[in-house]
Amino acid sequence: MYRQGDVLIVPTRSIPKSAKQIDREDGCVVLAHGEVTGHAHVIYDKRAALFRDPKLAKIFMHVSGNSSVDLVHDEHSTIAIPPGDYQVIRQSEYTPQEIRNVAD
Repeated sequence: MYRQGDVLIVPTRSIPKSAKQIDREDGCVVLAHGEVTGHAHVIYDKRAALFRDPKLAKIFMHVSGNSSVDLVHDEHSTIAIPPGDYQVIRQSEYTPQEIRNVAD
């Protein structure tokens, strides 16, 4: 498993067939946007692709090739993510008013 701030990346056996690829943003894969700082968790390498499964309401990522891609964020250390399939999970928190994503 890999964690960078409020993003958790968990290896998975495969990406569900019902998942649809998510378009890249400005040529990169954005795992999460920072609501507080405006900084995003980003992979610039074209070998990374994101997928959304509407049935499961989950996000997945595929990294192809023979070497790792870098997950970068302005306020966290860069993490090398090796080739494979992953589920991308945003950390959430409970308040009496609602369950919400953690603001990074």
